Amino acid sequence: MEAPAAAATAKPLLHTLTFSRATVANRVFAAIYTCAVLALLYHHALTALSSTTFLSFSLSLAFLFADFVFGFMWSTTQSFLMRPAHRRVFPENLRKVMREEDFPAMDVFICTADPHKEPPVSVVNTALSVMAYDYPAEKLSVYVSDDGGSDLTLFAFVEAAKFGIHWLPFCRRNKVVERCPEAYFGSNYPQSNESKQMKVMYESMKERVENVVDSGKVTDDYITNERERQAFNKWTRGFTRHDHPTVIQVMYESMKEQVENVVDSGKVTDDCITNERERQAFNKWTRGFTRHDHPTVIQVLSEVGKDKDITGESMPNLIYVSRQKSRNSPHHFKGGALNALLRVSAVMTNAPIILTLDCDMHSNDPQTPHRVLCYFSDATIRSKVGYIQFPQRFHGLNKNDIYASEFKRLFLIHPMGMDGLAGPSYVGTGCFFSRRVFFGGPSSFVSPELPELRPDHVVKEPIQAQSILAMAHHVADCKYEDQSNWGSKVGFKYGSLVEDYYTGYRLQCEGWQSVFCHPNRPAFLGDVPITLNDVLNQNKRWSVGLLEVAFSKYSPVTFGVWAMGPIMGHCYAHYAFWPIWSIPLTIYAFLPQLALLHGVSIFPKVSDTWFFLYAFLFLGAYAQDCLVFILCEGTFQRWWSDQRMWMLRGVTSYLFGSIEFLTKCLGIAAHGFNLTSKVLDGEQSKRYDQGTFEFGVESPMFVPLSTAAIVNLIAFFGGLVGVYRGGDFDGLFVQIFVAGFVVVNCWPIYEAMVLRTDKGRMPTKTTLISTFLAWALYTAASHTPHK
Repeated sequence: MEAPAAAATAKPLLHTLTFSRATVANRVFAAIYTCAVLALLYHHALTALSSTTFLSFSLSLAFLFADFVFGFMWSTTQSFLMRPAHRRVFPENLRKVMREEDFPAMDVFICTADPHKEPPVSVVNTALSVMAYDYPAEKLSVYVSDDGGSDLTLFAFVEAAKFGIHWLPFCRRNKVVERCPEAYFGSNYPQSNESKQMKVMYESMKERVENVVDSGKVTDDYITNERERQAFNKWTRGFTRHDHPTVIQVMYESMKEQVENVVDSGKVTDDCITNERERQAFNKWTRGFTRHDHPTVIQVLSEVGKDKDITGESMPNLIYVSRQKSRNSPHHFKGGALNALLRVSAVMTNAPIILTLDCDMHSNDPQTPHRVLCYFSDATIRSKVGYIQFPQRFHGLNKNDIYASEFKRLFLIHPMGMDGLAGPSYVGTGCFFSRRVFFGGPSSFVSPELPELRPDHVVKEPIQAQSILAMAHHVADCKYEDQSNWGSKVGFKYGSLVEDYYTGYRLQCEGWQSVFCHPNRPAFLGDVPITLNDVLNQNKRWSVGLLEVAFSKYSPVTFGVWAMGPIMGHCYAHYAFWPIWSIPLTIYAFLPQLALLHGVSIFPKVSDTWFFLYAFLFLGAYAQDCLVFILCEGTFQRWWSDQRMWMLRGVTSYLFGSIEFLTKCLGIAAHGFNLTSKVLDGEQSKRYDQGTFEFGVESPMFVPLSTAAIVNLIAFFGGLVGVYRGGDFDGLFVQIFVAGFVVVNCWPIYEAMVLRTDKGRMPTKTTLISTFLAWALYTAASHTPHK
């Protein structure tokens, strides 16, 4: 049935909620499959108890543990299928219930940290795409957090500010839907004199930014006025990425004629510098300013009511922020950067709605804020809804999504499942928060230490007023959070490398609900890593952060179940214990195959009744998984890639992430936040588009992956030869099947080790080490008594 989420009045409908018709079938299958899992564990226990040798007992115990983990993780996946829901919004009805002048103000947070891994041009495109929202400019503020403290990033936004005064009116005048310049000019856009001129301006701006990034510094040739010079003067000799004062810079003035003259001449001279403010902006980057050691930098790039576009309309606020850093103070990675933005924005604008975006996740729909208001303007749910989460969608995926970078379960299937309960988790980007959500639960407000930081504080002074800027610098100080509730009871939560998951989880434990908004046109589009090494490193970082939550006092299986109930608790437990997939996957990648090489049967014979239990568990799990994937707008080819990457991650990123977490707990290792590179290489991009795996760098994670591939290949053909010579096919069938299934999934690895000659092939050193390890495992197994 369909339940209107708006009150049953004469008001136009803003949104609806419908529960899936598959709910009953999902629950019936879950009950049957649970019985089968329990039967399997019972069989393993009986086998272990009846073992006559230490080896058989050890094998039975290993598979009992592996299948117990399999069963637990499977049970957590079923939590997402207990009450899946679908929503619809009707933004066309929004203006029937509220006037545009009554729209709430909105602050947008965009985080970046390294201009060499996260190209400033990409960050600029993200900012311009949200500045061009169909939303009152005087109610929109965009804050860019540069945690790398780079003058290169500030320069990119100085150039973007000049281009933006042309881009925003162009989008309004031509009703452009794709408002990310890079995406628009890369599409089949309407050809006109105006669009051609706009493209020339964009390409000129892009070229200048890329030239500066390539050179590694902002020279006087690129500084056009005194205002810019003053901004860059903040980068002094002692300014480094990890040690620098706060920098807040507001800069945005209409410069149409100046920009066109610069574009025509192809160079910028001192004659272009118009005022001291511009000169000071660029003077912040001095000789000693480095990305690892620098003061806070906050640069207001545009100011509502003061800066205008070329048509005389107001521009949104655009503020560059580089919070203060010191090697002697913890900075809490992205979570710390978001909390600094939360405080700085409270002092400067304090909008009641906050959008958080990754620097490479640009807006794809200018109407997105209207969809959000369909929920936040509904008085029947407004007091309980803490955030509206949009799915992460990606452009540039190859046909079969070979690295499973779409994460269809994480970003689509699971959020729809949680939406029928208390709402989806926060995934770090594309999320609109109520500012109130960061200050305690719906019925338990936690007051910040300053009245200016309260969510109900009204900012009465301009953002460039000296008192406002002084307070903004104060709350961005690296020691401001000392002895405070920030990161624990207030703001984004600290305690995990995956601050997004942990923050959403803690907010829902406090009683907040969330909404999953999934329009037909993706609200945001982002980039995906195009090399296997980047994919695995990203997953390894997530694994460490997730285990930090799983084994904390806020563990979802204890605290989460108590705070949210068993189903929601198990939903979050699925994420928290993601890395333990490595345990059963690693066991099944090696033990059956090594036993097969020596003709030892460890699974039931085909003629045994227990064999059909194994067959049902394998086919049932895979069939359900494939069906759910395809019904969620997937394809069989992408599902195959997804299950293959799940297996590959089990012996790489999940395994290494678990080991890193364990060593950290033992105090013998430390970890940091490693960014995923968004820089594209031409040859790598070509291979990715062709669906070819990229192994072109040496990585320790490739060693167990290659070793497993070699062991399974030898075991599969060795098993077939053994059967041909009179071996027990009935008893060895399951092991031969498992090895063969792994071999089929490992074809890209064999291809990279033997058949390819391009730069993306498996490094020779990795192949040799893996071959040696496979031989060592075989030798060790051959010296183990089998009877």
